[in-house]
Amino acid sequence: MAQQRGRKRSAGPERPRQARFSGIAQMDEDTHYNKVEDVVGSHVEDAVTFWAQSISRNKDIMKIGCSLSEVCPHANSVFGNLDPKKIYGGLFSEDKCWYRCKVLKIISDEKCLVRYIDYGNTEILNRSDIVEIPLDLQFSSVAKKYRLWGLQIPSGQEVTQFDQGRTFLGSLIFEKEIKMRIKATYQDGTVIAQAEYGSVDIGEEVAKKGFAEKCRLTSSTNICEEKKSDPGQLVLRNLKSPIPTWGHRSNQSAFSRPKGRLSGRMNLDSKNENDAGNHVTFPKDSLAVGDFNLGSNVSLAKIKQDQKLIEENERLKTEKEVLLESYKTLESKVEQTIQELQQEKATTMDLTKHLESTLKTRVGTRMKNLAAKVEILKEIRRVNINVRFGNDLSDALQVLEEECFTNPASLTELERIWAEYGLAQENIQICENVNEVSILIARRNEVQQKLNMAVEVFILEVDELPLNKRLKTLQDLSTSLEAVYGKAKEGVNSEEILKKFYDWKCDKREEFTSVRSETEVSLQRLVGWFQNTVKAFDLSVEEPLTSEDTIGVIDEILEKTESSVCKELELSLIEQGDADKEIILNTYSQVLQKIRLEERLIATVQSKYKDSIESDDHDGSEIEKIKQEITDLRNSVFQEVYREQEEYEKLNSLVHKWFPELPLLFPEIGLLKYMKSGGLLTMSLERDLLDAEPMKELSGKRPLVCSEVNGQIILLKGYSVDVDTEARVIQRTAAYHRAWRETKEDSGLLPLIFLFLCKSDPMAYLMVPYYPRANLSAVQASVPLTSEEALKVMRGVAQGLHTLHKADIIHGSLHQNNVFALNREQGIVGDFDFTKSVNQRASVNMMVGDLSLISPELKMGKPASPSSDLYAYGCLLLWLSVQNQKFETNEDGIPKVDQFHLDDNVKSLLYSLIYCRSSMTAEQVWNAECFLVPKGKSPPNPEKDTEYTQYKEEEELKTENLNKYKEKTRNGEANFD
Repeated sequence: MAQQRGRKRSAGPERPRQARFSGIAQMDEDTHYNKVEDVVGSHVEDAVTFWAQSISRNKDIMKIGCSLSEVCPHANSVFGNLDPKKIYGGLFSEDKCWYRCKVLKIISDEKCLVRYIDYGNTEILNRSDIVEIPLDLQFSSVAKKYRLWGLQIPSGQEVTQFDQGRTFLGSLIFEKEIKMRIKATYQDGTVIAQAEYGSVDIGEEVAKKGFAEKCRLTSSTNICEEKKSDPGQLVLRNLKSPIPTWGHRSNQSAFSRPKGRLSGRMNLDSKNENDAGNHVTFPKDSLAVGDFNLGSNVSLAKIKQDQKLIEENERLKTEKEVLLESYKTLESKVEQTIQELQQEKATTMDLTKHLESTLKTRVGTRMKNLAAKVEILKEIRRVNINVRFGNDLSDALQVLEEECFTNPASLTELERIWAEYGLAQENIQICENVNEVSILIARRNEVQQKLNMAVEVFILEVDELPLNKRLKTLQDLSTSLEAVYGKAKEGVNSEEILKKFYDWKCDKREEFTSVRSETEVSLQRLVGWFQNTVKAFDLSVEEPLTSEDTIGVIDEILEKTESSVCKELELSLIEQGDADKEIILNTYSQVLQKIRLEERLIATVQSKYKDSIESDDHDGSEIEKIKQEITDLRNSVFQEVYREQEEYEKLNSLVHKWFPELPLLFPEIGLLKYMKSGGLLTMSLERDLLDAEPMKELSGKRPLVCSEVNGQIILLKGYSVDVDTEARVIQRTAAYHRAWRETKEDSGLLPLIFLFLCKSDPMAYLMVPYYPRANLSAVQASVPLTSEEALKVMRGVAQGLHTLHKADIIHGSLHQNNVFALNREQGIVGDFDFTKSVNQRASVNMMVGDLSLISPELKMGKPASPSSDLYAYGCLLLWLSVQNQKFETNEDGIPKVDQFHLDDNVKSLLYSLIYCRSSMTAEQVWNAECFLVPKGKSPPNPEKDTEYTQYKEEEELKTENLNKYKEKTRNGEANFD
């Protein structure tokens, strides 16, 4: 079976279908007779009986083996009564692997005879080597028991010839692929078949060797039957052909045992086995008709006894040979040991004489040597050995890390603006267009102002830095390190070097500390011994002392002390290895590079500082005067622009009343564009005139800049335009402006101040008032509106939508960032993207928290409409009404209103806005009952009033700071704080 494990096994074969028999096994005449099976021999019982496995079951064997190797090591060992019909897992003694087995016989409380059902062989196992296996492994055996057709064991066959016959059959079938032509089947499952290996008939070969004989017939029938030794008769029927012709030949003489590797165990009989018995049979001369006489139980017992005696004799002979060989080996070792002992004896005698001569001065010599080593150790400890472990490098790294000088932020900004200033000067030099020079000069002057401010900030920052002190520290540090380590390596720059140094230093320090501590403990113990020993030799001490306890430990103490001192001396005096030197040199080079780098940075900063304070120092009052003149000039320009707009308005009136041909006669004055813009467009403004500052926090898709015009803070919204979009912007702004102009402050719309087109870039700029932190998003993030305030604001927003819709204008992108709450009471609708057409789709980014403001029809790709504006309005009203409560939406993304506890009028309006928009108009929303008939004034909230007062004060302070900042910007006094 050990050889069988060379073939693959399976852990999960399918359970074959088992045929059921009622007393006898009968071959199906049409189906099974002469059926051919390809099998591999696995175990031999005698010269005509063997076990074999079907080649088609090879994968099943692999799966069974894998499953058993996983299950059996963790399974429970069997206990109590064992079921002979049940399949267990058995641990085979030769290879210590698990196989399926059945119990054939209980030998004792601890021993059982089992058969490995997938191979056929048997073994006596301890109960501890038999375990339970799961139901999915409880299926029929892979191996079958076969008997050669027409053959039987000769009556009275000797044990030796019986063993030779079994060995011969094993040499023919063991682990070989053979073909089995099935003739019949016993009730116990034994298959009667003709076996062939290639062209060799195995039964014929066994008969030729005389190990088996033909079945003797006592009737004219061609049926060969055999009686078992147990009461159960095994009957063969339906044999289709007579005994093969070679079966009638006379017995051949016995041959010597062939050399085959077979299982050497004698198979034992078991009456309890149902599927395949392990019977060794010797037929008698007298045979009944159609029966095989298997011999008496007495002759079987005799055979077993003789076999055991033969095996015992062979075992004793083998043991005798092994013992004799061991005896000779031991005898040789004894002689060799005697010689070695004689040599050791002579060496020991010489050593003894030497020790006797040296023991007389041993104590003095030992103490003198130890004292000399301790004296050397004292001297070493007085000398600073920090360099050996790189402590000076560690200190230098600490200085470089803790007080490291970094590049000032103002220096980076200064260099960037210097480069920008140089580029502006270069553009002026290469410019050949007179009209563009003024623009370039204005840009250069703007950069120059930034440069002056950057210089001031840089000077102030450098004045606070201890550059000279830091430079002196770095110079002293490099001088001291160069004196110790000399020349540094070039090109060494890696953080990995420092990590390796720290790891190396930590290991060295730990080792050195441990050794030094061990030395001090040993010396203290020796000193203590001396102090205690004085009492042992002092005759004036009356109390008894045990000399053995006091003196006896000196050898151990001296040994330990000498070992510790020598170890520390070795560690302190030994020359550093190449690896240690390489680590220290690399670290020193890295430290020196860091020092040089920081020195160069300080020198650069000092040079820039020197250049900055040597720059031209203009008179401060003169600069202030120039800046004031610029401001006055800008205000004068705007006054002229206002007067120009008045003149355009007069011309517009003349065109409508008397002279419609004026725009055609004088196209250069742009009167037609002015008329189309509703009086917003001006041809006299440029962005550079406004001294605008970018508003990054408000800029999105469109750039926003902030400026001041005649004391009013305004925003400039820039739109990229071409020929088509320019006309659209003018048309849209004009429509919006006309809608606002009809009712102005009561329109609910954000007013527009100017529209102008940039001459140098394809940009259109819209000038609108700036209300800091007044949009709903900022208000709700700081001090949220109360319910009453929210209703007031949203009524104003409804008025704004009504104004737009009445003018056939659809907002299309209403959201919390373009709705403003002025003074927390007045709500107005801000501007929108004037580059879009009226029917263009809304933005996909219209979100308030997790709630989308885009109506379902817009999501489906339809154009914006008054209904979609009202949907966004309703979502904003819901958001303000429920504050920070979580929204629930249906599958279309429409918010659910029922979940919130709201005023009935508000809830009714929300239903109309969100669910029934087709029947609502902005005018109806503006006149809604929740706006017109408040349900009692809400009680005053002191905390809210306090928060709002603080909020107003903060906003006023921010506005004041913004004005001061712009004033300082004009005066060149602003800094980066």
